[in-house]
Amino acid sequence: MNKKLSIAIGADHAGFDYKQLLNDLLKDYEVKDFGTFSADSVDYPDFAHPVAQAVENGEYNLGILICGSANGVAMTANKHAGIRAAICWNEELAELARNHNNANVLCIPARFTSPELAEAITLKFLTSEFEGGRHGNRVDKISC
Repeated sequence: MNKKLSIAIGADHAGFDYKQLLNDLLKDYEVKDFGTFSADSVDYPDFAHPVAQAVENGEYNLGILICGSANGVAMTANKHAGIRAAICWNEELAELARNHNNANVLCIPARFTSPELAEAITLKFLTSEFEGGRHGNRVDKISC
């Protein structure tokens, strides 16, 4: 694993168990856990904004957000100008999000993936790289 890669991670109550699982998986990386720290009901923007901000301002290379559907955390993270958050429910989407869209925040739908699949998606996201070229021209047009 790449020890130089730094990751900001966060989840709401629906993603708490997966976040804990991924924290264990990512023990060889520099990881900052932005919470939540229990399965008690919380509001996903309270965790998505700090993760997105940490990636946007360059404190961390990539972010991971987990909630039930991944829609809420993705919508929240994508409000940040420098964020390209991608909802991924399989490995191929994670790879394409990095290769073609230069995604910098992975959003995992905990209610629609198994724990093993969430781990595989995460590893694929972290080990895939942006291809640039024609994709770079498209990514450059994303920000308003």
